[in-house]
Amino acid sequence: MPHDFLVTGPKDAKITIVLAHGAGGAMDTTWMETTSAAFSERGLRIIRFEFDYMSARRSSSKRPPPPRAELLKQEFEAVISEVDSQGILVIAGKSMGGRVASMIADALGDAGRVSGLLCLGYPFHPMGKPDSLRTAHLAEMKTPTLICQGTRDLFGSQEEVSNYKLSKMIEIQWLKDGDHDFRPRKAVSGLTAAEHLATVADRVASWTTTLRKSASP
Repeated sequence: MPHDFLVTGPKDAKITIVLAHGAGGAMDTTWMETTSAAFSERGLRIIRFEFDYMSARRSSSKRPPPPRAELLKQEFEAVISEVDSQGILVIAGKSMGGRVASMIADALGDAGRVSGLLCLGYPFHPMGKPDSLRTAHLAEMKTPTLICQGTRDLFGSQEEVSNYKLSKMIEIQWLKDGDHDFRPRKAVSGLTAAEHLATVADRVASWTTTLRKSASP
């Protein structure tokens, strides 16, 4: 069954970002709305969608958890097939959505379907379990990748991530004192969440100019 999309940004944008939500937040949360708006203001086209388990929550009082990653990977790949994009396509996600995107990015890149990977708050490990790393595939990543991460993210702080083996294709935008949603403590950092979002949007817009359209094999 086709997915419903929320689309922001110019129709003729050179860059389209397919953005998946995190494990607990739908595609129209305040965070997803403000982030998509900030990106679109910089000329990027953002396409949001929901995994089936999240869509099911809208019509039921039950809150089913995310299914196993293999099913989410297949669903994300199906979404890419549904997207109409003539320009450069970036696969992206918030937290869990970014992790799923990272697990299919290289295969889609090899097939000439995507040109880049964007992760917004990558869950390098489960909260409170720093030894349960989700980084093995990141060491071999071939797709140009940008990860935007708060320095005190409980799913992977700057101190922790500095010790991980990551591919040279991965760039990280560190946000001073930011948490998993990029929110800093103003009394500590002197910064606001809005300032961090602007920094992220500017960096993403700049980074996408370095991408090239993938060639089909």
